[in-house]
Amino acid sequence: MKLLLIGVGGVGQSVASIIKRAGENGKWMEKIVLADYNLDRAKEVEAVLGDARFVADKVNAKDPESIKAVAKKHGVDFILNAVEPLFDEVIFDTAYELGVGYMDCAMSLSKRHPERPYEECGVKLGDYQFAKADAWKEKGLIACCGSGVEPGMADVFAKYAAKHLFDEIDELNVRDGDNYTGAGDFGFSIWTTIEECLNPPVIWEKEKGWFTTESFSEPEIFEFPGGIGPVEVINIEHEEVLLMPRYIDCNRVTFKFGVSRDMRTMLKNLEALGMDSATEKIKIGDQEITPRDFLVKVVPSPVESTKTMKGKGCAGVWVTGKKDGKQRSVYLYQIADCEECMEKFGTNSVVAQTAMGPVIMLDLIANGIWNTPGVNGPEAFDPDEFVKRMEMYGFAPGLQERPSEYSAMLDNKAMMEVIK
Repeated sequence: MKLLLIGVGGVGQSVASIIKRAGENGKWMEKIVLADYNLDRAKEVEAVLGDARFVADKVNAKDPESIKAVAKKHGVDFILNAVEPLFDEVIFDTAYELGVGYMDCAMSLSKRHPERPYEECGVKLGDYQFAKADAWKEKGLIACCGSGVEPGMADVFAKYAAKHLFDEIDELNVRDGDNYTGAGDFGFSIWTTIEECLNPPVIWEKEKGWFTTESFSEPEIFEFPGGIGPVEVINIEHEEVLLMPRYIDCNRVTFKFGVSRDMRTMLKNLEALGMDSATEKIKIGDQEITPRDFLVKVVPSPVESTKTMKGKGCAGVWVTGKKDGKQRSVYLYQIADCEECMEKFGTNSVVAQTAMGPVIMLDLIANGIWNTPGVNGPEAFDPDEFVKRMEMYGFAPGLQERPSEYSAMLDNKAMMEVIK
């Protein structure tokens, strides 16, 4: 595979570092163009990697002609979009025009319902891309959308649970929490954090379809494994809720994330001041810029501010339903330690986890294992080889059997084996 990697921030650097560190297991990647608007940043990562397969170049993700020129210059056959989803539509359409495969970590953006934003969906995440699914399928091209960790790995876990662990699924509940310290306010993309936290959260129910709720609604305490412990999580807008019901038969899908109360207050204050806007422009000197883009420029970069971050982050999906006629509850997850990720990949665990998903999916596509053309989420593909490859790339998966009728049966069986 010859890959055009658009965006060499934390996620982009992590993608390259994970492939580099994989050694022989990463030889399926023939070339990666480290393309960024900031060429110096791309060259810095190129120098750190010290591998002839990784080549820095400049690209303007807003400009289709710039993307086409870089893609043709390097003869790429696949594009990985690792920038903010603000650029998804341009990069997605340009990949189609070029006749190459496409992957992103987050789908095309939503737009609020004009009259009832906290009750009804307007334009949903990914609607722009799924509307073009037939055209991609007819052209025989793969567009794998929502392919990070959440969305991405969590979606694969949901499909794995449906295939192997359950006969009937009631709920798919993505839960993300951590015990990070020393990260500053933003451990991930500032632009994306504001977008997903302040947009109306989406929930899906079989009887109602997709609908929205108030920001930070339905707080609950979720007990995370790996020593993280109890974390208060709340609803935010996220792609899994828009993807999982398309492919997996279930009754309800939610996404809840551990956003601290102080962070929620800060985000709501930014919203009240209009500093969250990604459309209205303000004039600074001779230039016009959106308030959100202004924040991105003045707030310390997460790439730098998280270098001293400590702790663990846990991403996964809590699945409930029935197995062998008994109620079952399982949490499939992946835990990443920040200090370990900094040592292995030179990036914090938040962005390293996000990069793991597309690396494994690109591996599967390059090796012909995932080969379904069209616009799809990760649930459209067989999950087994993805899960098998996780530990090989340094991100071992976990499965926690939570209290249920089924777990009680397993406990009883285990005891009977002991006393035989």
